[in-house]
Amino acid sequence: QLSLFRFTVKRPFSTSHSSVDSKEMKKFQLLAHKWWDEEGEYAALHSMNDIRVPFIRDTLLSMSSNYHPGNPLSGIKILDVGCGGGLLCEPLGRLGASVTGIDPVEDNIRTADRHKSFDPVLAKRIRYKSSSLEEIVEESMETFDVIVASEVVEHVADLETFIKCCSQVLKPEGSLFITTVNKTQLSYVLGIVVAEKIMGIVPEGTHEWEKFVPPEELERLLESNGFSVRTVNGMLYNPLSGSWGWMESTSLNYALHAVKSGARARSHATDAPSETDIQQRSATAGTAG
Repeated sequence: QLSLFRFTVKRPFSTSHSSVDSKEMKKFQLLAHKWWDEEGEYAALHSMNDIRVPFIRDTLLSMSSNYHPGNPLSGIKILDVGCGGGLLCEPLGRLGASVTGIDPVEDNIRTADRHKSFDPVLAKRIRYKSSSLEEIVEESMETFDVIVASEVVEHVADLETFIKCCSQVLKPEGSLFITTVNKTQLSYVLGIVVAEKIMGIVPEGTHEWEKFVPPEELERLLESNGFSVRTVNGMLYNPLSGSWGWMESTSLNYALHAVKSGARARSHATDAPSETDIQQRSATAGTAG
């Protein structure tokens, strides 16, 4: 029975339905050795840690009653999808989390492995694997408390498959954190024309505007795959100071936090009064008055 179950899980995610885009892989392959150069091509991702790490940490702490001073994320299992050279895995590991970083580009994983090996604490807390998300679904059903996909969804080939796989490897009531670029005229001008072609903040050809994802579309996909979207915050990069900040508008970059519905949420839903019940009650209350 177990093998049958595994087969049915695996089938929808055959290679023809993979979320990995081979063209995107080649692009990142060429830059694999540059991940830890804080002044280089990935400088904006290094400084993004100043806001994305506290966003993840504080959101998780607000949902938990366990607090470990010095290691606030102790006991939390995080999967970083499309981890690159480990830029986000390392600070999350330093906060006490047990982190698995996966990336389909082998050279990225080599770079990440080499970098973490200099820190014995991180060497214990982080493990890296050259893999797509689909490839680990079967072995990792409902394994992780948290999934982080930072600056990844704008590079995947099939976003719905990607979200479904996220749901499968997350525990019920687990958290999904996504940062990405909105699909607006402004994001085209600033994100591609200015950032890539004029200022060279990111290498030319890094992004394709057609693959940018509007928050409404991402929310719709998440809600239809059993997630409840809790937060969507706008983010802004200042190329002059090289720093990121939060802003109200999501017209450029944004960060999203969603929670996978759990067994408890589903049982509450059945206990909750239906809209008809509420209408009947208010109707009877009206006649009683």
